Amino acid sequence: MERLPPVSGLGIDPVTRARRYDYSLSGATPLYANSNFYPEQTPLEIDVHEGTEVGVVLAGGEERKYDDRAIALGPGDVWLCAPWEPHGWRVTAPETRDVVVIFLPEFLGEERFGEVSWLALFAPSPSERPRVTSPPVREKTLAIGREILAEIEQQSPGWESALRLELLRVLLAVSRDWRPPTQFRARTKRRARNLARIMPTLALVHSRPRRRVTVAEAAESCDLSRAQFCLIFRNTMGMSFGKFCLQSRLGFVAQMLITSDLSTEKIAEETGFANSSHLHRAFVKQYDCTPGLYRSRRQWLGTQSPDRR
Repeated sequence: MERLPPVSGLGIDPVTRARRYDYSLSGATPLYANSNFYPEQTPLEIDVHEGTEVGVVLAGGEERKYDDRAIALGPGDVWLCAPWEPHGWRVTAPETRDVVVIFLPEFLGEERFGEVSWLALFAPSPSERPRVTSPPVREKTLAIGREILAEIEQQSPGWESALRLELLRVLLAVSRDWRPPTQFRARTKRRARNLARIMPTLALVHSRPRRRVTVAEAAESCDLSRAQFCLIFRNTMGMSFGKFCLQSRLGFVAQMLITSDLSTEKIAEETGFANSSHLHRAFVKQYDCTPGLYRSRRQWLGTQSPDRR
């Protein structure tokens, strides 16, 4: 494979760290897309963000780390990251190039592959999500990744629409031979069918990470009654609206813990929890550790061994 010329570099401190990126996602700009070139290996970094993330390695090598696994990636490999999912990454080979696209749910809308909603690809744990499993698929995803790179660099008229199509091509390529875990198979049809109806609510929740969105506000955004909304939301997302909102806010809390020095009391105040004790209880239930211990996760993530499957 020919070596791609560098476009831009990222300054990396020689220590493991978390860095807050300005993705600036909103209803008006639901997309963040970037191409990166790394001339040398980098230390582990940790990130948490509200958008769904899809990335393709074009050259070199990387390692993506999640709570349940560390995954080694080479040219043509694709990684998927769900919204508000803490994840670590580092570059493992010199002259590495990748493309990264982070987007809100409304960017892909109700698109599906057969009876499978694109959202279903991100629902399982990272180790159970679709991956490149054969040379033909790898060749295809590498070609699509280069198309994404060209769209990001050139930004010709309509490039966002072109990027949307390329994202769907990547997801289709990695999902064709993928079988969802058993617990997700029965729900894929109804998820795909109802996703469009609750999309306004997903956009509303993602736009307000610091505050609670009430059921009444959510139902109104979808032009549904409260009872209709609660039923459709649970059938589509596999959880209640209240639980979804709590998970989203806790994800934002996780981001603040690893990207700021704010106390848990201040974070609780800024994210709509009654007090730090309320935040502590909810956080432990969600992440199985205290907020203080979570702040040290960057070191814990760095100890895992990569999955070279």
